[in-house]
Amino acid sequence: MTATKPSRGGHLPINGLSLYYEVHGELGSSETPPLLLIPGAFMATDSMTSWISGFAGERAVIVFDQQGHGRTPDISRTMSYEQFADDAAELLRALNVQLADVMGYSQGGGVALQLALRHPALVGKLVSLSATFRKDGWYPSVLEGIAGLDATAFAGTPVEKAFREHTPDPAAFDAYVEKMKVLNIEDQNISDAQMRSISAKTMVIVGDADGVKPEHALRMFTLRGGGDEEAAASGMLHKAPAARLVILPATSHIGISGESAVLVPMVNSFLDDLPPTTPELF
Repeated sequence: MTATKPSRGGHLPINGLSLYYEVHGELGSSETPPLLLIPGAFMATDSMTSWISGFAGERAVIVFDQQGHGRTPDISRTMSYEQFADDAAELLRALNVQLADVMGYSQGGGVALQLALRHPALVGKLVSLSATFRKDGWYPSVLEGIAGLDATAFAGTPVEKAFREHTPDPAAFDAYVEKMKVLNIEDQNISDAQMRSISAKTMVIVGDADGVKPEHALRMFTLRGGGDEEAAASGMLHKAPAARLVILPATSHIGISGESAVLVPMVNSFLDDLPPTTPELF
């Protein structure tokens, strides 16, 4: 997959942020809704290149840097999944997008869930990639690892470099890392009832060696209407299901971010509401 160049982008004033975004393709040029891609913790638009390239041939793609991430400077504002979702909603409105499909990875997946909950009219379909809807969806070792992070862990990395380009003060980067630790350790607490209330059809994707517990992914799938007794009885799907579940083998939380070649066709089929083809056996 070759990298695509954005058709437009830059910074927009969004909820007090100077928020960096990119659009790949032309918004409003097709009846197919654009796809809003939300990167994970500490990640920026540049980390989603293979995903953007994979989807851009089928639909317009919007991607942005969350508060303090990439080219979006941090501000003196508490970080929360809810606030990040509101930022995403305001970005869509600023781009005159009335409906978008949404896919988020890790932290971005949690933000995508909040976007579907808080701004349901904006979200067509929802893809959660290696994300949780509650803190107990992570293995305890994940949260322990986050608690042990400090700014030195990012010394010389693209994360630190991007931050220092717009905010050279070392203390500001230290503060950003500490805010991110709080955000990700506290996570979010979406109830079962709230998960059931989401109107968007949902695709849940994790790896079998993910930081997300497989039983948590299965719970999310079930709460989103997954499972079809009619299909179970007949052995065939007669319509596109309300929810889809993908568990990739021998795939870690970081590893799954590199599986765009495998996952993009599956996600495209979901976004296009295409049911799997049933072979003729008899």
